[in-house]
Amino acid sequence: MAVMKVGAAGIETISGAMKRPKKMNGHNHGNYLVATHRTAATTNPNCQRVYSFDADRYTRTGEPTSKELNARTRFSTVQAAVNARAKNLATLAQDQAAFLAQKDVAGGCKTFKSWLWKVCGDAYDEALNG
Repeated sequence: MAVMKVGAAGIETISGAMKRPKKMNGHNHGNYLVATHRTAATTNPNCQRVYSFDADRYTRTGEPTSKELNARTRFSTVQAAVNARAKNLATLAQDQAAFLAQKDVAGGCKTFKSWLWKVCGDAYDEALNG
């Protein structure tokens, strides 16, 4: 959904999907209406844009490639490992200590969740490429 900033004079900015097509009886009615608001520094005063796309804009036209299927498999496997490891009380204290030890090092993960993703992802890659 769109994010809107409202000021005293009314709507100041809108960013996101303002309208999506409605699917009925196997086909879409309507189109996409998307607004963007540029926040980067610039001298151009035109920072708000609105786009309209056909209802089938985001429909996949081909089959997923083997690279994409491998990425999906890796993501789901690592996600399951992260969730299991975060709930494992036997290793939680060790994991938290290891996370805190690397947190302030250059290139270290800043959140515990990102550290778990890195550790589990590295373990998956090592097991796969072994």
